[in-house]
Formats: sequence, C-alpha cells, structure tokens
Amino acid sequence: MISTFAQVSIAPLEQHVSVFRLIQGGGWLMVVLIFLSMVAVGVFAERFFYFKRSRMNVNEFLAGVLALVRRQSFREAMDRCEDGHGPTVNVVRTAIYKRHLPPGELREIVREIAQLEIPQLESNISLLGTIGYVAPLLGLLGTVTGMIEAFVKINRTSGTASVGDLSQGIYMALITTAAGLVVAIPCYLAHNFLVAQVHAIVSDMERAGIETIHTLTDLPRKETIAFSPEVSAKKAS
Repeated sequence: MISTFAQVSIAPLEQHVSVFRLIQGGGWLMVVLIFLSMVAVGVFAERFFYFKRSRMNVNEFLAGVLALVRRQSFREAMDRCEDGHGPTVNVVRTAIYKRHLPPGELREIVREIAQLEIPQLESNISLLGTIGYVAPLLGLLGTVTGMIEAFVKINRTSGTASVGDLSQGIYMALITTAAGLVVAIPCYLAHNFLVAQVHAIVSDMERAGIETIHTLTDLPRKETIAFSPEVSAKKAS
C-alpha cells in the first residue's frame, strides 16, 4: 500500500492562481455568478446613495418647521420643506399644504402619502435577497456538475482514471461552491442593511406625520382655515 502511494507522482501546486484560471476552472456557472455579483453591486450602490440623500436630522428639521407652523408662518414652513429632500419632507409638506382639511381626512391623506413613498424606498432591494438566495444554489449546481463529470471519467476508464483525470471535475465543484458563497454572503449583509435603512426612514415618516398633524390640529381652527389657499381664493372671488 505504501509503495503504491510512493509511485504516484503529484504535480507541484501553484503558489498563486490567477482570477482568470479560477473562472476558467469553474466553467460557465462562474460567468453567471460574476454577472449576478455585478448586478448586486449596482443595486447596493444605487440604494445606498439614495438613502444617504433621503436620511436627514429629523429632530432638527421638525423643530424648525413646527416652530413656524405654531407661529402660523405657513409660507415659510413650506419654503423650509422645499429646501429639504426625501420621503419625510414630502409627508410634512403634504400635511402643511392640506392643513385646512378636517383632522380625520388630514390623517388619512398623510397616511396615503407615506404608503406611496414605501415602494420607492423598497425598490430593487428584493433583488439583492434573490441573488443572495440563488447564488449558493448555483454553487451547489456547479458542485453536482463537477462531481458528475468526475464520475463520468471514472466510468469511461472502468475505474482506472488517474487523479489528474478527476481533478478537473473536483476543481470545478469546489470553485463554484466557493464562488456561490462569496456572492451570497455580501448580498445577505447588504440586503439586511438596506432593509434596516428602509425601516428607519419609515419610522421617521410616521413620527414626522404624527407630530405635524398634532401641531396643526392644536392650532385655532378658524385661524388655520383663514390661511387655506382654497378659502382665500373664495374670499377673493
């Protein structure tokens, strides 16, 4: 037994394997995994910068706008909203613009505006989750394909295939499995990070909407109506 192993010549391992050699060894599945990784990077970058522009210091923004609302400086409050950007600003702007409505209708409109902002926040995030789920399955497919290739060579040689003949199939199995995990793990992390960002922005929207509505409904009703653009237009006519 020992003499048999001694007679086997093992080729020296390469100290450095190029990326091209890894892709070539993994076969066509590596091309699919690379494409999915590029899509994932693009989605994450687009969402990251979108959320960076949408996030804001809600405490500072609400303190300034609601102080103007309490003084009934509605035009200045609207101008302050125009200077901002993001779903939270849109909710506050809508509440101030529709301030002449009854409290029940105002709450309903603000709720609808917040609900309409959520699909834009969640856009393409599910794609990251899908890639994170599919990538390991593609790696597993490569593992199965590589092992099938190895056993086919064993069958063709009636069980006398050398280690070199089997290495290609085993190499493909290992490379695709590793590549699938390399793509999937960052995708899961990126997906969870973006979902947390969505929840934070939705929480800011809800808080801003509630505080703005409470501030508007606490104002004297007659004075609030007097600043309504619709009522002003009727009086002018």
